[in-house]
Amino acid sequence: MSERDTAIERLRSLGVNIISKIQQDTFPKIELPDRGTSNIVFDTEKNQFVLGPATSVRDSSNLRHIRSFTQLLWVASYAKKLLKSGRTSSLRDLYYSSEAFGISFKDQAESDRIVADLECVVGLAREDFGIFPEEHSSIYGPVIMRYTVAGYQGREIDLTISPDGLPIGPALVTADPIHTDARIILAVESGGMFSRLIETNAWKKFHAILVHLGGQAPRSTRRLMRRLHDSLKLPVFIFTDGDPWGMHIARVIISGSANAAHVEGLTVPDAQWIGVTPSDITKYGLPTEPMNDADLRRLDELARDPRYSDDECQAQIRAFRQLRQKAEQQAFSRHGIDFVVDQYLPAKLH
Repeated sequence: MSERDTAIERLRSLGVNIISKIQQDTFPKIELPDRGTSNIVFDTEKNQFVLGPATSVRDSSNLRHIRSFTQLLWVASYAKKLLKSGRTSSLRDLYYSSEAFGISFKDQAESDRIVADLECVVGLAREDFGIFPEEHSSIYGPVIMRYTVAGYQGREIDLTISPDGLPIGPALVTADPIHTDARIILAVESGGMFSRLIETNAWKKFHAILVHLGGQAPRSTRRLMRRLHDSLKLPVFIFTDGDPWGMHIARVIISGSANAAHVEGLTVPDAQWIGVTPSDITKYGLPTEPMNDADLRRLDELARDPRYSDDECQAQIRAFRQLRQKAEQQAFSRHGIDFVVDQYLPAKLH
């Protein structure tokens, strides 16, 4: 059974169970894993957040539940229509489409939560239903992908076809990696650095598939990196700004996020954060800015976060605390516009 057929079948089963209860003159209920913070635990073996055993119930006989109950059923119906028609939608598109069906969401955050509820109920990720976030990530590099989306099935695309890189959208996320000459995946935080690595042919020098994260990487970007990592057996390296926020961008790729504790296949546990580290700032004499109160509070939060419990992470946090300075990826330009390509990355990727 294909992934699409599996998703349709699970949504159909959900609907059949609801109708069956109604035909028995019984108010239908939906049980789903509790996504509250008290039920999110860190699995040290998987090195990521997962949900605990607690569950919650949407009971259609309870007036306090009827709103979320009906919203959930509408999202399930909408997802099934997408799959049956071979279409995709974004989270924002889903939110605005609800108005056309007379479904009321207070805001997009509420509809996003209902989509997450549906993921928990049927045990599949929203991407399996064709529902994606608005993308701001890109990819570029020597890899051939074969599309699986309707209308493009079987077509192959070389990810070096555009000097701007290709946006990571639904078609690429579901495409199959066919062939690559790359030896690594190099994920970078900023668009400027992504463009620099293309312009200088650094992707050839490092035999790299480049991924522009655009800040905290969307789930579909993390899913694509995991897919390329697993299918092509390529190690993943992450290059971010030298501050607590950049360090956390890398950690979410490695260990996941609490918000996505109910979804598997989004992490790359053996990915490596290569910088900009506190020692890089000192070693290369990078221009810096003082950390503000928000930066320092973030360091305190990371120090208590179970994803940062190992000695290496704690050492990096202490080093940032002592330094109390931060630096962006572009700070290497002080030593020459291509210094990061000619000197810094070769040393880090050696």
